[in-house]
Amino acid sequence: MKLTAEAELSVPFQDCDPMQIVWHGNYFRYLEEGRQALLSKLDFGYNVMKAEGFAYPVIDTRMKYVSAARFQDKLRVIASLEEWENRLKISYRIIRISDGKTCIKAYTTHCAVGIEDGEMRFASPNCLLERVNKCLNQC
Repeated sequence: MKLTAEAELSVPFQDCDPMQIVWHGNYFRYLEEGRQALLSKLDFGYNVMKAEGFAYPVIDTRMKYVSAARFQDKLRVIASLEEWENRLKISYRIIRISDGKTCIKAYTTHCAVGIEDGEMRFASPNCLLERVNKCLNQC
């Protein structure tokens, strides 16, 4: 079973280039909307991470541009948890709602870093593993 969550957004004017096409760097902000929805589903949002003593910076990412999104397009960001034992790997699809066409395929990889010592962890802490297991059993 794969954990997934979705977020929807409308492309604002300021995210577009002069041709009203989303500037490529803005898609990373859209991924963040999906990531926040997924982390909320796990009850492991950024405030909880911090309270548990961890940050999860992006250590690797990849994005494939399939079809351009444009000003005022309604988009659905689907985020799926692919890995969680040693790192977080989240895959994404950004879909234009009007026609169901995929605009973006992407992933981000995150590693736990202790807030107090700044050290990277090479295994996910129990506070995350417990939440993932709980969600896998209940969601």
